[in-house]
Amino acid sequence: MLAIDAAAYRSPWRRLHPTVKGVFFGGLLVCALALPTWPAAPLVAAVALAAAFGPARVSPAAFLRAAWGPLLFVLTGSLALLVSVGGPQQIVALDPAGPARAAEVTGRAAAAICCQLLFAFTTPLADLLPRLTRIGLPAVLVEVVALIYRMLFVTLDSARRIHAGQAGRLGYANRRAWTRSAGSLGAALFVRSYDRARRMQRGLECRGYTGELTVLVEELSLRPAAVLAAAAPPLLVAAAAVNYQLGAGL
Repeated sequence: MLAIDAAAYRSPWRRLHPTVKGVFFGGLLVCALALPTWPAAPLVAAVALAAAFGPARVSPAAFLRAAWGPLLFVLTGSLALLVSVGGPQQIVALDPAGPARAAEVTGRAAAAICCQLLFAFTTPLADLLPRLTRIGLPAVLVEVVALIYRMLFVTLDSARRIHAGQAGRLGYANRRAWTRSAGSLGAALFVRSYDRARRMQRGLECRGYTGELTVLVEELSLRPAAVLAAAAPPLLVAAAAVNYQLGAGL
């Protein structure tokens, strides 16, 4: 199991209905994307992190391990905004407005990443997927996502087993051996995954698959008061950001 999934199953917020967490983190995400970056992005990040490290008890170390990859991607991508290409000779030069644009994109994207990751840290995908059909998503699409999600863990386990076997035979002793072993590992994973998918399809057909996988969904209480309480922080963030912009305009 991935670390983020294990943290979601251990989260005290797992007993909350996904709608409540969706309103909270989804509302903050809308604020990060729709409102002016300053001060909306810092406010969104502060509220989301305070809720996560406080009542949700998300591990800061686990969050940093999950966030450093997307944040590094955002930072490296924003570097392209620092330069401009133009003129008759297509000269590459520093853009005077580049730092401001790069900071805006980085701040907005970082706040959005916090919201998405913290929703994943508090909501197991197994609790979310069966409920997506109730809001109008096609059942076939939801089932494909669920099968890919389940097959991911099987594929990762196969990769670990193959890698351990190769390492035990000095398959990664030098660069040439590493290249050969990595290629063999990828080829073996492709063949095994294809064969496993074919056997799964045959198994479903033999069991009378009609286009829908029926699973038992754990019922969680959804109270209107909880939804309203979850909507309050995003509304407060939006009000604070709008008030700041109006005050700056004056």
